[in-house]
Amino acid sequence: MTKRRSTARRTKSASVSRRGWALARLWIFYGLLLAVALLGIWTLYLDSVVREKFEGKKWSLPARVYARPLELYQGQSLTPALFEQELRALGYRFENNADAPGKILKKVSASSHEVTYHIHSRGFAFWDKTEPARKFMLRVGNNEVQGLIDLAGADLPIVRLEPEEIGGFYPADKEDRLLVRLADLPPLLGETLLAVEDKHFLDHHGVSPLAIIRAAWVNATSGEVVQGGSTITQQLVKNFYLTNEQSILRRKIPEAIMSVLLEVHYSKSEILETYINEVFLGQSGSRSINGFALGAQHYFRQPLSELDVHELALLVGVVKGASYYNPWRNPERAKERRNVVLAVMHKEGLIDAQQLKRAQAAPLGIVAEGESRTTTYPAFMELVKRQLNQDYKESDLRSEGLRIFTTLSPMVQRQAEKSMKLRVEQLEKQFKTKNVQGSMVVTSVGGGEILALIGDRNPRFSGFNRALDAKRPVGSLLKPFVYLAALEIPQQYNLGTIISDAPVSYKSGGKWWAPQNADKKDHGDIPLYKGLAYSYNQSTARLGMTVGLDRVAKVVKRAGYEGKVPELPAMLLGAVDMSPMEIAGMYHTLAAEGVYTPLHAIREVLAADGKPLKRYPLELEQRFDAESTFQLQYAMQRTLREGTGRSAYNQISSSIDLAGKTGTTNDQRDSWFAGFSGEHLAIVWLGRDDNSATPLSGAGGALQVWADFMKNLPTRSLPQEPPPGVSFDWLDEKTGKLSAETCEGAVWLPLRDDFRPLQSVECELQNKNPIKSLWHKLVN
Repeated sequence: MTKRRSTARRTKSASVSRRGWALARLWIFYGLLLAVALLGIWTLYLDSVVREKFEGKKWSLPARVYARPLELYQGQSLTPALFEQELRALGYRFENNADAPGKILKKVSASSHEVTYHIHSRGFAFWDKTEPARKFMLRVGNNEVQGLIDLAGADLPIVRLEPEEIGGFYPADKEDRLLVRLADLPPLLGETLLAVEDKHFLDHHGVSPLAIIRAAWVNATSGEVVQGGSTITQQLVKNFYLTNEQSILRRKIPEAIMSVLLEVHYSKSEILETYINEVFLGQSGSRSINGFALGAQHYFRQPLSELDVHELALLVGVVKGASYYNPWRNPERAKERRNVVLAVMHKEGLIDAQQLKRAQAAPLGIVAEGESRTTTYPAFMELVKRQLNQDYKESDLRSEGLRIFTTLSPMVQRQAEKSMKLRVEQLEKQFKTKNVQGSMVVTSVGGGEILALIGDRNPRFSGFNRALDAKRPVGSLLKPFVYLAALEIPQQYNLGTIISDAPVSYKSGGKWWAPQNADKKDHGDIPLYKGLAYSYNQSTARLGMTVGLDRVAKVVKRAGYEGKVPELPAMLLGAVDMSPMEIAGMYHTLAAEGVYTPLHAIREVLAADGKPLKRYPLELEQRFDAESTFQLQYAMQRTLREGTGRSAYNQISSSIDLAGKTGTTNDQRDSWFAGFSGEHLAIVWLGRDDNSATPLSGAGGALQVWADFMKNLPTRSLPQEPPPGVSFDWLDEKTGKLSAETCEGAVWLPLRDDFRPLQSVECELQNKNPIKSLWHKLVN
């Protein structure tokens, strides 16, 4: 009985056990089925993620900003030093031959002091046409281009070198890259990348179990992580899709699945090309350097196609860890890694023993760290951005890959920066002062193109832009417009008209305004041109009040100033706040013979595919007649020859005719100079941000920076041939009447032909030669 119950219990227990096991297996089956279903759904989701990004717009491409190209032509003003500086900034290499793009052979003739350059240009796709890569010869002598010929010896009318990239507008993620097609990649780079990073790339399907096992064994036996098992496809997935995933477990599983999916949908060539453009190779401030094409520019300032063996090896070596192998911070570590890559290249038969030895002995060859930054001219870039924002959305500038061609001349910009930095430091030392700030605007004369812009004495400073935003009293810089207002009344005024520099006072705002000259002296009756050349306050104030405040204010507005001009007597001596950019716009009208042109920093904008989007054509409007502006320019030339700006010719060759005007405000808080040649206009301001007094007058401060800049800049003299209706003659400085060369006090001045003085002065001859005296009596 007991035995039967025990057997029954065991039978029942076994039955329950079987039912439980069956139920468990059922639950396991359903669990596995659910897991498979979830895995399938997850895989489908990952598959959509993979395809959506890979087939869509892979990257937000920044707008790239270029300087104006260097255009070479016979007769062009050019110095070898500035030319070579420009070439090096473009990454050209001076070699023993010019057998490939980016190479130059230089020959110096000791007898003729000429320099001959054999140049192999790179070519570039401009807004108007594509310039091909070409070989040509350039001969420079006496600071100008003496010859420009092709290989066959035929004259070339013009050669345009590729422009320097000066900045960009980057996406929110701050990623930057230059896209390159697989077919355009140097074969040695692609071969080396495969040899070092994924030797079996063509054999696996996204994941390589053998590589994982091999890496695990090597790492275990060495006691540290020395080798990775990730394929190129896995590396791409990690960088392209899983950038925010920190957990290794949560990253590795989707990484493996997505790698297989990539291999299922896309060819090896497509995957490798994307990897080459995606791989992280360094950091420049907040901007990440992605892809080998941009990496070549970042480290070597060279196109990828021009890199040597040791440079290609360094780029591939950096892939393992851009921060760890940073060649600027860890040069020895980077060189060791580069040499390891070179050894792999030799082992795989990509280079021979001689190439290996030479490459391993080569220096890293990287540019100085500061030169690797793309945005090198922050003040100018701020101006470009402001002008672009009038026509484009911010999001388009940061994602659509626009190509923006600007007016900046790197040659002029670098010369301006050097002059500002060195002279301000010298002035602070000379006057035992500090905290002097400065700004500068340089334009082409006639075209209104902004060639250079400095917003801070430190040109790399990207904060407050004084050239655009610092509005300061302009002082005597406003005086030329007072004299222009007078010269526009030719029946009353010419440069020899006698005006008074006696004390003057006017009631303004319930108070008496009585300006004094800087030298505290009265100069009596003077010819009109002297009032401007010597910057006399009393004569200028009297002249301005005589012609009328409203007339002077209108002249200032016609010259290009868009702000409010207070019609008060103090305005005549510069009691108006303006920025250097506003002054540049007004003075450009004077330099361009009365033709107003809006200053601009952009020439052309192209879409990523090269399609033109917008051009910025030249706008011209004749606002002052050529007769008046020629006379004014001549008076401003006398400012530099004999007046307040005469110290400029202590540095500049007297053979160059220049015009300008000094400006100094109360207590020398602002030191200004505005001057121009026939080709360049430059405005300089020096002062302190807190508006405190300085020891610098316009002549002692800003003029010195301007002279430093102009003396080394290839430029043309102002034209001396007067326009139709104007001719030179001798006038008497005391009476304003016609005179003669041999008469005492005679001055050679331009006059309007239809408003010449009707009377001649009786004068004593300076030259007592009897023959000359007889002739003078006969003709008079």
